[in-house]
Amino acid sequence: MEEKKECTGCKHRTKECSEKERRDMLNRLSRIEGQVRGIRKMVENDVYCPDILIQVSAVSAALNSFNKVLLAEHLRSCVVDDIKEGKEDEAIDELVRVLQKLMK
Repeated sequence: MEEKKECTGCKHRTKECSEKERRDMLNRLSRIEGQVRGIRKMVENDVYCPDILIQVSAVSAALNSFNKVLLAEHLRSCVVDDIKEGKEDEAIDELVRVLQKLMK
């Protein structure tokens, strides 16, 4: 089951996620990583700039999609758990800070 704990080395909160959730996130990141490597090869091979820009846009969209999935999961688990534990103000403050950073 999912369990929140603190990392003993840095005091940041961590979250245990299901194996499927972890695998899905890692698969998405691997695809994005492959796209970035492809862009690097395009630059190395002097590919036409607009073609590279289109690929960069695709990577950006993939990262945004990853963020949306991760944020939704965070809301469904961590935020709900904090509210159930009576930590509404802390959960909302943290969520506001995260959203402000995402919307830069």
